[in-house]
Amino acid sequence: MPLEYQIVTAVILDLLWGDPRRLPHPVKLIGRLALGGEALTRKLIPAPRLAGISTVIGVLAAVAGICWGLIVLGSALHPRLGDAFSILIIYTTLAARDLARHSGEVYESLAGGHLPGARRRVGMIVGRDTDVLDEPGVTRAAVESVAENTADGVTAPLIFAFLGGPLGAMLYKAVNTLDSTFGYKNERYREFGWAAARLDDLVNYLPARLTAAFIPAAALMLGLNARNSIRILMRDHRRHPSPNSGLLEAATAGALGVQLGGLNHYFGQPSARPTMGDPLRPLEPQDILRVNRLMFTTYALILAGGLALMLAAG
Repeated sequence: MPLEYQIVTAVILDLLWGDPRRLPHPVKLIGRLALGGEALTRKLIPAPRLAGISTVIGVLAAVAGICWGLIVLGSALHPRLGDAFSILIIYTTLAARDLARHSGEVYESLAGGHLPGARRRVGMIVGRDTDVLDEPGVTRAAVESVAENTADGVTAPLIFAFLGGPLGAMLYKAVNTLDSTFGYKNERYREFGWAAARLDDLVNYLPARLTAAFIPAAALMLGLNARNSIRILMRDHRRHPSPNSGLLEAATAGALGVQLGGLNHYFGQPSARPTMGDPLRPLEPQDILRVNRLMFTTYALILAGGLALMLAAG
């Protein structure tokens, strides 16, 4: 089966069902593999940064070997089984439906006037303290999470599937998981997690910029503020501590006409971050629905663009 058919089928499966709840998700398995690798390399290699580099290489090699083995074995048994494994691998790297579902549950709690429930639900998708958030704070957390994860969980694995097939998509997901596991600037992981964090910034460089470039087009299609999206993207993207996430949040803030960023709390400690966008209006719960529509439309545009390039290339 041609790769473009595999990708479209995987996208449809994700939109229909989201993450396979009854199956062990590859991200969880990669996370466990990473922690096991950390325990091993820290024992064998005294230098934390070198141990972290070795862990990243080992995990990526294992993920590539397992995925390649599944596809080869499946194809040897029957060509359609090889196609099925390829589709399944791509499918498990995509998270558009689950991202919209989790943020949608936050909206439902806010719309129902249940702020404690909204705090609890947004706490499942963000790392900041949520028990002190008011309604605009919960809304901002949900909007920022969808904006950042539009690339990490949606368009980036899709782009790597176009570039490298199932292995490309899953290796991207492995890098993303390694960063989520080790990419902390604390005493334990400042050196050990250096390789994971730098590699994640590198592999997200192209997807973040492509996605940010498509957000104004998606905003135009949805009747949002496309011109302001471009203006805020160009003006504010460097304010974010991440060289990639800032592009997505800035473009989204401009499209919605709101201001993102500001004061967050982590483990009880305040953390002030520069703002992005202008407060043309206050944030409201409906912005969660708007950012989800923006995410899906951006996703569709990148999917259509990738398919068009593949067809043009024959």
